[in-house]
Amino acid sequence: MILRDPVHGLVSFEAEDHSIVEELLAAREVQRLRRIRQLGLTSFAYPGADHTRFSHALGVAHVMSRFIERMRHLHGDLPLHQRLNAERAEDVLAAALLHDLGHGPFSHLFEVAAPLGKSHEHWSERVILEEGTEVNAILRRRDPGLPGRVARLIRGEHELPYLARAVSGTFDVDRCDYLLRDAHFTGVSYGRFDLDWLLRSLRLSPDSADGRAPALAVDGQKGLPAIESFILARLFMFQQVYFHKASRASEWLLGRLLARLAEIVCNDGSGLRLPAGLSDILRNGETTLGQYLDLDDSNVWTALRELRDHKDPILRDLSDRLEHRRLFKSFELFGENASHEGRAECLAIAREVAEAKGFDANYYVGLDVPSVVAFEDQKDPIRVVFADGSQALPADVSFLLSRLSDQVVTRPRLIFAHELRDTLTNILHERRGAGTPGAQAGLAGGNLEARSPHRSGGAR
Repeated sequence: MILRDPVHGLVSFEAEDHSIVEELLAAREVQRLRRIRQLGLTSFAYPGADHTRFSHALGVAHVMSRFIERMRHLHGDLPLHQRLNAERAEDVLAAALLHDLGHGPFSHLFEVAAPLGKSHEHWSERVILEEGTEVNAILRRRDPGLPGRVARLIRGEHELPYLARAVSGTFDVDRCDYLLRDAHFTGVSYGRFDLDWLLRSLRLSPDSADGRAPALAVDGQKGLPAIESFILARLFMFQQVYFHKASRASEWLLGRLLARLAEIVCNDGSGLRLPAGLSDILRNGETTLGQYLDLDDSNVWTALRELRDHKDPILRDLSDRLEHRRLFKSFELFGENASHEGRAECLAIAREVAEAKGFDANYYVGLDVPSVVAFEDQKDPIRVVFADGSQALPADVSFLLSRLSDQVVTRPRLIFAHELRDTLTNILHERRGAGTPGAQAGLAGGNLEARSPHRSGGAR
């Protein structure tokens, strides 16, 4: 099978152990990903960002096929039980293709906007493991143990660390594709990095003294620039695309809309025409696998659009705003206002302004604090291997990565209805002293702070 891809060019799955990709593509659970946007509502900010989870899944499988090719150039010195044989190649290809199978409508946004629901990883595992799905049937026909092995790989579990980290790790094939794909369709250059050189720089770490399987590593001379560019590409994409104010405001608006809808569903859901899976998740966070898989962007959009005629004024108004892209406005916080105490005080001010103008502050004012760890040393991190066989952590040999290691980038903002903008921004400008050097730094790219054990960084 040969496909044309706008990101990777010609994508081929022609080797014998690639046949599982073409077979799985025919499964209805995989085809459903054509109806799930990769970046949720980001097209409100970047009009070209309409690509789907389906194209991303294919891209990840393609990058994995290239990773397999690279590993087969490297594993010759390993004992047979540690090599990448045909069965393992099939396992990791299937895991790469199916890793996002359980995403709901609007991708990651659905998990945030409907917090009672299960994670997409939960649903992915159910699709893979439960009998009755086409994906499960295809995997079991090839090998009864294949569904379990694929599910474990997606969780980042495998007896060979270099395979586990390729599916789920700092430099995994998922990130390799989504950075390039999201950059391409949003039209920005921030997410581009040298994938060819990164793959070429991969190594297997020397055998450990106790005979454990080797881990994934990079060449000490050639690999550092490749991983530095990768880390910077990811950081810049979060700052400029994933944390974009219009994208975050639209996501927050959808979250408030679903929160109001959940309140009505729980109190009196009569007269609402909602997909059964959506109604169940809003009510109690659970639904059947079949009803969950029936949810996609199109039928949820249709249901939300019909709420413009609902008797509840807040539900009606929020639905109309989202439908016509009348997004809420935002005000970025930095300096003292970005501290936990400052955020709370600014939010209290915003709530007072909203209530004074007749708006329900629970739905028309909020605080958005997205965050991401710039570079995180994992429990089993990738190693840098030098010609003499010595090894080091990337942060120990890279000035850039040492500075970024465990740093959390945040973009705290107040979000509020546009009717409140003039009054609220005047108050907040007086509070922070507009035009100070700190203002410019905050607007440029967010706040950088050391990671705390009580904080968690966002991740895609």
